[in-house]
Amino acid sequence: MTAPTIAEIATAASSLSDRIVATPTVTLNSSRIEPHLPNGSVVHMKIEAFQQAGSFKSRGVILAIDQLSDGEKASGVTAVSAGNHALAVSWGAKTAGMSAKVVMPKTADSIRVEGCKALGAEVVLMDNVGDAFNECARLVKQEGRTMLHPFESPYMTLGAATCGLEFAKARPDMEVVVLPIGGGGLISGMSCAIKQALPNCEIIGVEPFGADSMWQSFEKGEPVHLDGVNTIADSLGAPMALPQTYGIAKQFVDEIIRIEDDHMRSAMRVLYDGLKLVAEPACAASTAAIMGPLQKRLAGRKIGVIACGSNISLRKFSKLIEA
Repeated sequence: MTAPTIAEIATAASSLSDRIVATPTVTLNSSRIEPHLPNGSVVHMKIEAFQQAGSFKSRGVILAIDQLSDGEKASGVTAVSAGNHALAVSWGAKTAGMSAKVVMPKTADSIRVEGCKALGAEVVLMDNVGDAFNECARLVKQEGRTMLHPFESPYMTLGAATCGLEFAKARPDMEVVVLPIGGGGLISGMSCAIKQALPNCEIIGVEPFGADSMWQSFEKGEPVHLDGVNTIADSLGAPMALPQTYGIAKQFVDEIIRIEDDHMRSAMRVLYDGLKLVAEPACAASTAAIMGPLQKRLAGRKIGVIACGSNISLRKFSKLIEA
């Protein structure tokens, strides 16, 4: 998979324009937020948490569904996800008048499970991620469903790229953009769009220490599989990097840094206090990076961050920020 060009991204954005939310970009200059940010910096946040189904995932899902044949649409789609991708697939299928059967681990936040059901999807709960992928494979084989991959897909990369192009157009003065990494769909797309639109803009990726497959892959020079994942950010908990998204990220991302779970907890508190944004840990990750390990380095810079999703129950949110 090669990175989409600016022309391809613009075409995709045009095709999505009446179906997705052109999410806002705000400057974080509230007196309740500024003291936590790099000194003398100007920080712009793209609030993709306001997107359809609550995350950036909906962009790529719609692009993927658009490419299905009539026969594939009749057979429906499936996906493995702990939440955001499952919600996006459920929403996208409903929008297209299709059947969706999503496979989720039993540990998934109940608000995400119920959200998928409310959108008309059938939810299959499995004991663990390995079993979930096996069940998804069975659904493809026995029911003829098309699997929509959560990140290793040209459509997920292209969907995220439309978000990146929106951000670059909204704030063309950005000098550095900090982006979270789960499987790599978001950063592969956003980085390729921003770098092509703003060639001098630095791109920094962020991963939790307990789920650092892309950081390890950059260090090793090839995609790495982790033995296990341990982080509060379930949306960033992909246990591996895969070749296509890794290759695009390697081309456009300047550096990857890692953060502690406590950095995300702190950012979740600040975003709630300053914006009343109930952010899941992944949503707060790029803000956590500039409040924590990047704070001194990015002093005086014009910075972009993203709030990528907000699908978290109030119970879980409260439990995490009180820990």
